[in-house]
Parts: sequence; structure tokens; C-alpha cells
Amino acid sequence: MKNKEEPIVLGLRQNWRQFGLLVLINAFVGAMIGLERSIFPQFASEVFGLESKLAILSFITAFGFSKAAANYFSGKLANQVGRKNLLIIGWIIALPVPLILAFTGNWNWVIASNILLGISQGMTWSSTVVMKIDLIGEKDRGFAMGLNEFAGYFAVGIFAFISAYIAQEFGVRPYPFLLGTLVAVLGLVLTVFFVKDTRKHVQKESEKHTEVSLKGIFWETTFKNKTLSSVTQAGLVNNLNDGMIWGLLPVLLISLDFRLDEVGLIAAIYPTVWGISQLVTGKMADLFPKKALLFWGMLVQGIAIIFLPLAGTYPLLVAVSVSLGLGTAIVYPTFLAAIASATHPNRRAESIGTFRLWRDLGYAVGAIVSGITADIFGLKSAIVFIGVITVGSSLVIHFRMPKKTEPESRLI
Repeated sequence: MKNKEEPIVLGLRQNWRQFGLLVLINAFVGAMIGLERSIFPQFASEVFGLESKLAILSFITAFGFSKAAANYFSGKLANQVGRKNLLIIGWIIALPVPLILAFTGNWNWVIASNILLGISQGMTWSSTVVMKIDLIGEKDRGFAMGLNEFAGYFAVGIFAFISAYIAQEFGVRPYPFLLGTLVAVLGLVLTVFFVKDTRKHVQKESEKHTEVSLKGIFWETTFKNKTLSSVTQAGLVNNLNDGMIWGLLPVLLISLDFRLDEVGLIAAIYPTVWGISQLVTGKMADLFPKKALLFWGMLVQGIAIIFLPLAGTYPLLVAVSVSLGLGTAIVYPTFLAAIASATHPNRRAESIGTFRLWRDLGYAVGAIVSGITADIFGLKSAIVFIGVITVGSSLVIHFRMPKKTEPESRLI
């Protein structure tokens, strides 16, 4: 006799096993970025002799463009090939990345590996985000996104420190990168054997909504809808400054004569605080106005970045890194909760994909703008300039985003 299918029920408590598994998998996704987070500028100069800030940041540019494109197409593919299949494909693409970084003697292969990493990150992170939103339904979205982003960025911070420590003790390669092979294999195995697809959960939630057109999602999310477009520009600027921090913070610290393990610790504090704080700030997105959270989070980020070049001592740099992590933690789960609450379930994956396209283009834009500015005007000027842009983004939220989310019937 065939077993009856389990009824599809939405909710965090009802789906905690799958949700918890996806949180763990997203930690592995974040770990893949963390391996590069603190040691890559040193890797570029020590192994390949690169000195230009723009040349060093070219790996972030490649990563940002490829991840942004993968985010967008992942939003479309999620409905076509299934969330789980998308996650599997993303892990398969990640497998060769650590091996290339560990052994290549050509910088072009480093760029190619980061293109692959960006594609993988777009597929894996996007699919885990969408699957969690599918599972929980309309309630506790902010809390769920906080858990998701906590796992990812806490892992970024932890592995940024681990890779810097390994590099300090055993050399900048191959060992820090080979750890990524183990991470990718574990992520793939867990996905193949234990993750279940969530498309039926989407169908269940859609029963409460009227049918909608699946056209025009890109333009609505990018420009037309005041809520979605305000969130989208803030997402782009958030990752623009993150791309700058990723590339230039280690350079700044090395210029101040900090050891590599000290650089790794300061570089790890920001994403670690960012990750842990989202356990609280994610729930805040369910309780407080999303506009206020986004405004204050972007403003705190901008002020922290402007003060970064002025903080020449270890305690002050730690304080700035903590402030930057807190500001980012306030906005990151709120971005996704705001997008999810403002879209129809059938259009959610593509709208989130569009948002994540622009958000992660910020990595590339930030690397290019800060790299050119640093080469022409100096490192500190580049950092302050990115801080001013971030403050400007908070003002866009303040003046353009409506105080209350429009009814879903009026949204896309």
C-alpha cells in the first residue's frame, strides 16, 4: 500500500527540520566566500605581484557581475527546474573553485574561478532564501530571513578568520583554499540526499491569492514600484560598500602595519557581528516599520565607513567594524522580508532574483569605483566616498519609500 503524501502546511514550526537543514546549508554557502574574505589582497600581491588597487579588486568585480546575473536567472529558473535542482547545480559549479585558487599560476584563472564562485553563490544562496520563504508562509518572514542571513554571514566571518590563521601559519596557499573543497562536497551531499523541493508550498500559499500576470516583474522591482525600487537601490549600495570593505579593508590594515592574523580578526568582526545580530534584527523586521529599519541601518553603515580611515588604532577599528556589522544586520533581513511581503507568491522568486541582481551588482560597482578612486585619490578618499554614497542611499529610503507597504492587490 502506498503511503499517503504528507499534507502541505506552511509555518516555521511545522517545517523546522527542512528549515534548519537549509540554514545549515546556507552556512556552507557563506563559508565559500569567507575563505577569500581576509586573505585575497595578500594572495594577489604575494603570489601574482599585483599592486594596483583596481587590479587587486578585479576578482570582486568578476564575482559581483557573475553572481548578479546568476541571481536574476535563478529567480526565473526556480519555477522551471525546481528549487532543489537549482541548489544542486550551484554546488556542482562550486566544486572546482578551491582547487583552481590553490594551484593556478595564472591570474586569469583566478578571475575565472571567481566567476564560477559568483554563479554558484547566486544559485545556492538564492534557492535557499526562496525555499525558506516558501516553507514559512506569510508569518515570521523577517525572523526566518534573519536566521538565514545569520548562518551565511556568521560563516563568512568565521571562515575569514580561519583562512587568515591558516595563511599566517602555513602560507597563503594552498591550505586555506583547500578547505573550500570539503565545504562544497558537504553542501552538495546534504542537498542531494536530504533537501526536499518546496514548489508545493508555493502552490499552497497561492490558493489565498488571485492569479496575477508574470510579466513586467523586472521593471516593477527596479523602477516602478516605490517600495520595491527603494529597497532595491539600498541593496545595491549595501553591497557596493561591502565590496569596498572586502577589497580595501585588508589593504588599509596592512598599510597600518597590522599582522595578517590581526587583519583577519578585524576583517572577520564585521561579517560575524552582521551574522549574529540578524538573530535579533530579523525578528525586528516583523515587528517594526521596515522603512525605519532600512533608513537607520543604511545611515549607520555610511557613518561607520566615513569614520573608518580615521580609526588608526586597533580598538577604534574594532568599534567601527562592530558598528558597520550592526548597520548591515539591520537592513539585510529587512530587504528580503520587504520584497517578499510586497509580491504575489507566484512572482516572489523572480522579484527576489531581480532585487538580488541589483544588490550583488553592488559588489562589482563597489570594487570598480573604490579601486579607481583609490588609485587616483588614495585609499582613504575612496573609503570616505563610498561612505557618502551609503548615507545618500538612506536618504532615498527616507524620501521615496512609502511609510506603509501597499496592499498586495496593488503590487506585482
